[in-house]
Amino acid sequence: MNRPDKVEADKPGAGVDLLPERYVSTQQVAEALGVSVTTIKRWVDQGILPAQRTVGGHRKLPLGEILRLVRQGVLPQPNLSVLLGTTVETCSSDTQLLARQIRQAALRQDGALLRTLIRGAYTQGLSMAQLADEVIVPLMHAVGHGWESGTLDVMQEHRITQEVAAVLYELRELLRPPSDRYRPRAIGGAPEHDHYLLPTLLAQLTLFDCGWNAINLGPHTPVSAFQAAVEELRPRLVWLSATHLVDAESFLAEFNPQARAWQRQGIVIVVGGQALTQDIRNRLVYTSYGDGFQQLAALVQSLEPHPGLPRRGRPPQDRP
Repeated sequence: MNRPDKVEADKPGAGVDLLPERYVSTQQVAEALGVSVTTIKRWVDQGILPAQRTVGGHRKLPLGEILRLVRQGVLPQPNLSVLLGTTVETCSSDTQLLARQIRQAALRQDGALLRTLIRGAYTQGLSMAQLADEVIVPLMHAVGHGWESGTLDVMQEHRITQEVAAVLYELRELLRPPSDRYRPRAIGGAPEHDHYLLPTLLAQLTLFDCGWNAINLGPHTPVSAFQAAVEELRPRLVWLSATHLVDAESFLAEFNPQARAWQRQGIVIVVGGQALTQDIRNRLVYTSYGDGFQQLAALVQSLEPHPGLPRRGRPPQDRP
């Protein structure tokens, strides 16, 4: 199928900004988690919670990390409304209903509502992997079907894809780890001549949401670029998102020798995408194959249950 996400996205941050600030104060976090400011400061000073200091010496904590740690059950039961404010609309926890609402907004080309729904779903507790599998992917399939059936023209298809990509880039800024200390590293992208933007971006966001430091090489990435990234960055994991292969035989001949070398170095190779048919997978060198982002999340969580946390401890489940 001619997928609709080939076009490049607008610059991150374009359009109506409904996303909360990326950094929050110790007072805000304390109120949200139901603990004292002193406790939050102690966790920061002990290296348990990540933070940056302002010029005036005040601690600022990355909101994306707080949301991730809450989701993983590392932090106490929160009142996230303190952190998220009132500008993010309440979204349905029913992903099927949410997917229908987002699809309707997209087909009406209501970009503001589309962005509000996607961002609100994440900030209110939906994991990035679930958001990808149950909301974004079905939306893009519907858009692709609309293009194929003639109910959507190319202009409409591109506008919807631009809106989705733009909001995902904004989420990436929220999710991006403030530091790679204690974090496993991953690199990945789409193969050469595969210009689909969204699948490999969603893989990066899923890894960010799982606490990994993920470097997305993007679409149309030759094997030589993967190898250069492995040599420079020394990742624990390499992902390949293949929606389109121009010449499968040439790709296999080039990719497999490098993949064998990566495996000898202990690197986990995760692959996915509609271009990887059963026949190609039978001849492809890889560690794990997945047909969804929740499978990717489950794999990396089994490799690193609590990445980003120092080994000496973490916040207790109960209030101190």
